[in-house]
Amino acid sequence: MAALFGARVRRLRTAAGLTQAELGDRTHVVSTRITQIERASGAKPTLELARALDTVLGADDLLVELWPYVYREAFPDWSRKFMEYSARAVAIREYAAHVVPGLLQTTDYARAVLGVGRTLASQQQLEERVALRMGRQERLGTPGRPELWVVLDEAVLRRPVGGRAVMQEQLARLLGTRTEPHITVQVLPFDQGEHDVMGGSLTLLTMPDGSEIAYTEGAHYGQLVEDPDEVRSFALTYDRLRAAALPPLMSLDMIRSVMEDNHRGAKVPSRSERRRLAQEQLQQSGGRQLRGGGRRVPGRRPGP
Repeated sequence: MAALFGARVRRLRTAAGLTQAELGDRTHVVSTRITQIERASGAKPTLELARALDTVLGADDLLVELWPYVYREAFPDWSRKFMEYSARAVAIREYAAHVVPGLLQTTDYARAVLGVGRTLASQQQLEERVALRMGRQERLGTPGRPELWVVLDEAVLRRPVGGRAVMQEQLARLLGTRTEPHITVQVLPFDQGEHDVMGGSLTLLTMPDGSEIAYTEGAHYGQLVEDPDEVRSFALTYDRLRAAALPPLMSLDMIRSVMEDNHRGAKVPSRSERRRLAQEQLQQSGGRQLRGGGRRVPGRRPGP
C-alpha cells in the first residue's frame, strides 16, 4: 500500500508539472521527504501530510482515502489482518474485559486508551491512530453496516478511563445504542464469577461467505484464529458469555445506573477536603489528632 500511495503521488505530481522540491515547498516538507514517499522508503506519510498532498495535487481526497491502508502496515501482521477482516465482516461479536471496543469508543476515550504505554513516538502519531479508529466507526453508518453484538465486563463501565467527564460521555454513547437496531450491548456483571476469557478480549467475525474468524487479544499481543474447529470452540465460549450476561434492557439500565453514580460522585469532596473537614470536626469536639491519623480519647490511658 505504501508503494501504491507513492506511485499515486508521483503520477499526480508529474501531471501537475511539479518537481519533488516544488511539491515539498508547497506541502512544507523537504524534497527528500517527497522522494521517500514516492519510493515507499523511510517513515510512512502522516495523515496531515496526506491531506496537504491531496490539496496541492488536487487529488479529490484520493490520498486521504488511501492513507489508512498505508498506515495499517505499521501495525503487527496479526493486527493488520484482523482490521482487514473486520472491515468486510457482516457480523461482529465482541467480549471486552477491560475497555470499550474501538467501534463504540468516543474520540476522547479512544485518545485516553491509545495514549497509554510506550508504543507511540509523538502526539501526532497518537492523533493519527485516533483518526484511524474513528474512521473504522464510519462503517456502522453505511447501508452495508455489520450487525454488532458487544458483551462488556462490568469492569469496563466502572474504570474511569480518561477521567470522569470522558467516562460520562462514553457511557452516554453506550446508552445511545438503544436507538441503533444493528447494535446490541450486554453487561457481564461481577457476580457471574470466573469465566473462560477473563484474561483478555474475544472477537468473532462472520464473513460475507458465512465463514467465521476468531480473534483474541491481551494487553500486548493478539492472535487471529482461522481453523474452523478452533473458531467453533471460541463461538461456544462467546455464547456462554452472552447467556451469563444481563439481558440488553437490563444492561442498559446498569449502564445508566453507573452513569448516575459517577455524576453523584462528582459532588464528593476531594481527599484533601475530606481530611480538612475531619480535622475541623475533631477540633470542635475537643479531641486531638494523633500522628497516625487516629484519635485520642480524653481520659483513657493507652494500653500496655
